[in-house]
Amino acid sequence: MCSLWMLVAGLFFSFMGVFVKLGSVYFSSTELVFYRSIIGFFIICIIVGIKRYSILTANWRNHFWRGISGVLSLLMFFYCITKLPLATAVTLSYTSPLFLTLFTTIILKEHFNWQLAAAVAVGFFGVILLLDPSIQKGHWAGGLIGLASGFLAAVAYLNIKFLGDLGEPDWRIVFYFTLISTIVTGIYMAFDTFHAITPFNFILLLGIGITSTLAQLALTRAYRTGKLLIVSALAYCTVLFACIWGILIWGEVLSFLSLIGTGLIIVGGVLSMKVSMTSHISKQ
Repeated sequence: MCSLWMLVAGLFFSFMGVFVKLGSVYFSSTELVFYRSIIGFFIICIIVGIKRYSILTANWRNHFWRGISGVLSLLMFFYCITKLPLATAVTLSYTSPLFLTLFTTIILKEHFNWQLAAAVAVGFFGVILLLDPSIQKGHWAGGLIGLASGFLAAVAYLNIKFLGDLGEPDWRIVFYFTLISTIVTGIYMAFDTFHAITPFNFILLLGIGITSTLAQLALTRAYRTGKLLIVSALAYCTVLFACIWGILIWGEVLSFLSLIGTGLIIVGGVLSMKVSMTSHISKQ
């Protein structure tokens, strides 16, 4: 049941997406990543201070690769949003479960479960139908960057799993991720332009920072304690939540293919949970 934390993460990531879409009118994508990171870092620092948690760790290498792969994936994803149709960029970012399937089989040497892999594939096909993406001529460079974003996201999630196996708590993993992300984007922004912050767009930035931090905490717990392929399948709920907000806030109407895609996403998530529960019972 630990994998269900991904549903919580998906909900908060959808909230973050709403704030990002509203904030993109006032800030560049890199600025949004920077503010997301630094606000999240301050929030996690407050939690660490109040709870008097220790940030000391012996697992610097895994924290480093989780942070670097995570922030690079995020920067690439935001870049793709500016260069490709939104549907295409989002779909490419959801190739990470496919890479995770490969990683868990080769790197973690887990037994390959065809039923579970099929559930992930059904969910991914649902994302394709839901978003109805298309890569136009001249957009192949952006498309490859989008695939790289999905690959690096899978690397980040795999390192979260490693850190969990090493006994690292959720908050410490998020602490070092936000720290590394703030440093990397801060160095970049030192040579870029900062746009003016007003009371209104500051609320948007605060919303991005708070929702993304809560989402990261839930996502970290899901990948740290849950089954990788299950969590990956449930990650598709982010798309479903985002579509709901699109209907309620911007009046977006789903096409027939989008409705089929939504159903496949739900089926993929349900099937993955069923396979996981069956596997767990059989081992008892």
